[in-house]
Amino acid sequence: MDDPRIRVLVVDDHRVLAEALVAALSEEPDIHVVGVASQVADVAGHLDARVDVVLMDYMLGDGTGADATRIVKSRQPDAAVVILTAVTDGETILETVKAGADGYLTKDRALDDVVASVRAAHAHEILLPRSVIMEIALRVAEARQASAESVPIEPLTPRELEVLRLLTEGLDSETICVRLSIAPNTLRTHTQNMMSKFGTHSKLETVAFALRHGLVEPPQPERARLTPLA
Repeated sequence: MDDPRIRVLVVDDHRVLAEALVAALSEEPDIHVVGVASQVADVAGHLDARVDVVLMDYMLGDGTGADATRIVKSRQPDAAVVILTAVTDGETILETVKAGADGYLTKDRALDDVVASVRAAHAHEILLPRSVIMEIALRVAEARQASAESVPIEPLTPRELEVLRLLTEGLDSETICVRLSIAPNTLRTHTQNMMSKFGTHSKLETVAFALRHGLVEPPQPERARLTPLA
């Protein structure tokens, strides 16, 4: 029988922090830490068995969390990657999004928040600090204006477009389901269909892609919000 616990891989080259993360996660009955990696080169060796969530430092000794995220997504596309770092500049955020990261937490968050983020990531929520959705919207809008790039995109259904607009506002799955009067499985199907049409690997990358290609309008500042961690 498959282990029902959330299987977590910790990737961090700071030994003390990595040990603290492992200790906090190991206290949770529904979470199982399957390994700890300290370098990009070590990540692949932990992906032979199922991994559900990867807690990923951005600055690693032999590369970046974006490099490691690409390895994870190429080997286990369904694994959720949460970048856990002190680096918060816009370019870093976009690099991790393009690599397929599912969320982004700053290292000043309490361990309880990090544990909650593992469960939220496993539930396919977008995890972003309050300012990041607006930062992504600004950056991709600038890139769109600077480029004449045009790619063929399979049209979205009206319902998929509704889901996409609410994801862009930073709403969590439960709120979207209530707002649209749909079941969680239906929402998951719509999201997976959009990811297939866009060639993206996460909700976060899907939102960035949609903003990049002008499929939805950026959220207004007063409406941008933080996706709940729990």
